[in-house]
Amino acid sequence: MNKAFITLCIVAFLLSCKQDKQVEAIKQEANKPNIILIMSDDQGWGDLSISGNTNISTPHIDALAQNGVSFKNFYVQPVCSPTRAELLTGKYAARIGVYATSEGGERFNLGEATIAELFKNAGYKTAAYGKWHSGMQPPYHPNARGFDDYYGFASGHWGNYFSPMLEHNGALVKGDGFLVDDLTNKGIDFITKNQQQPFFLYLPYNTPHSPMQVPDVYWERFKNKELKMKYQGDEEENENFTKAALAMVENIDFNVGRLTQKVKALGLEENTIIIYLSDNGPNGWRWNGGMRGKKGSTDEGGVRTPFFMQWKNKIPKGKTIPQIAGAIDILPTLASLANIDIPLEKRMDGKDLKTLILEDDPIWEPRSIINHWQGKTSIRTQNYRLDDANRLYAMDIDTGQKHDLSTSKPKIHDSLVTLKNNWQTELAKNSSLKEKRPFTLGHPDFEYTQIPARDGIPNGHIKRSNRYPNDTFFNNWISDQDSITWDVEVLADGEFEVELYYTCPEKTVGSIMELSFGESRLSAKINKAHDPPFKGMENDRDPRMESYVKDFIPMNLGPINLKKGKGILTLKALDIKGDQAPDVRLLLFKRIP
Repeated sequence: MNKAFITLCIVAFLLSCKQDKQVEAIKQEANKPNIILIMSDDQGWGDLSISGNTNISTPHIDALAQNGVSFKNFYVQPVCSPTRAELLTGKYAARIGVYATSEGGERFNLGEATIAELFKNAGYKTAAYGKWHSGMQPPYHPNARGFDDYYGFASGHWGNYFSPMLEHNGALVKGDGFLVDDLTNKGIDFITKNQQQPFFLYLPYNTPHSPMQVPDVYWERFKNKELKMKYQGDEEENENFTKAALAMVENIDFNVGRLTQKVKALGLEENTIIIYLSDNGPNGWRWNGGMRGKKGSTDEGGVRTPFFMQWKNKIPKGKTIPQIAGAIDILPTLASLANIDIPLEKRMDGKDLKTLILEDDPIWEPRSIINHWQGKTSIRTQNYRLDDANRLYAMDIDTGQKHDLSTSKPKIHDSLVTLKNNWQTELAKNSSLKEKRPFTLGHPDFEYTQIPARDGIPNGHIKRSNRYPNDTFFNNWISDQDSITWDVEVLADGEFEVELYYTCPEKTVGSIMELSFGESRLSAKINKAHDPPFKGMENDRDPRMESYVKDFIPMNLGPINLKKGKGILTLKALDIKGDQAPDVRLLLFKRIP
């Protein structure tokens, strides 16, 4: 046989193998549905027209349920940070180190695999745009948790929703317009850019969390509107606050419509799973289907949320699923629908809901879902809820939790009390879950680290601008004996350029600031006055409880060499001009290559 013929056969065989691999790769790509995961902030189950609330119109969000599946009994945790941890990891937040909403307690443990990492490793482009609330500094930052692109704010709440200071992959930037609109713009750009490859887009919107800010067009619909459906309990409803919250939800609905229309226009509907939920119950007493409790409560009204999933021509249309489910189920369910294997060692609390979604008569084992926050625990089964006070309610007929069945259903009551006690014993044994951890600084793989006032401790006369720390700054710095300190861990040796974000009146110009860590220190003189007014109140539709904000500007303090290790980062005023040193918002560290 001639050599040329043999060579030709080999080449043909190799080309055939290559084509087979390309075909297989195309098939695999076709089995990778895009994911758009939308979560609102402080929206109650009842804040939708599909829930029966005639005060509001949410046609685009409602359409996700009408064109897909809706879970009737879906549960999250009572506040923001634990729900986010559960969505991202598939594990109960209390088991992975989340115990607060600020000051470091919002961070889930390192080493936990996230939904973004799972999808990124499977070939997806990943992005998160919005409120992160799971840690600001790498390796807790979203870019270190599997997201290729991040835009938004990492704190638990923000002080201004109109063109505020935000960050993009660690660098501080200025937002563009109303924040939910801005986040949606980023999401649409991401979808458009990645339409030819599988993508995972997480949109944790920041509303209707306070401050109650919303564009005029939405507020005008509600400002003078009579609310037909009102809170049914003894507590007093603030109707103006309710109107603002509903106006904010209608803005979300508008943006959900923009997203779904873009997906349709790009021809991606049949290969895109779209999910909508909220992170906890409503942030005020308002109509919520007669349920007891609101945000912060482990009762039904504090933890039940809408949960809708649309996947055109792949999952049933208009199906309502009665079985209980929760945020812990999102990761295993999406991984299953996207044919992504979860490593066996990554044991999760959540369950794969695919059977419930796809099958008409699924075989499903009874389960319990645990709601826990700040030492309070409630257990939800398919038919009952045991509340924190060990009272038992039949939830299919008593969503308001008014009739205690503890004595008439002793076996059910006692079994749930045992489950609850075992849970609390487990948490008590693992005291490390609430250990204070230093704030990380200078991760070798990331250029920027923010060290905000939120994470600092004021010493001496210095005061925090508000008792809710997430969007605060420090002021009243009147003595050179005062200081701000941060408990930090430098993760790798390095040289860093440091910027101080500050405000000060003209008479304070010339004050000398010193930053120190261990044996390293630097000092710089403030040479520019910057004394802007407070802002936020001009856009508030109802009085806020959070701090008002200002436009802080950066000042270059200079370079500093930091050694790996734990210690106290200290900012002092060596010389104060006028009657006080500057107000301080944050320090930004940039690693010098």
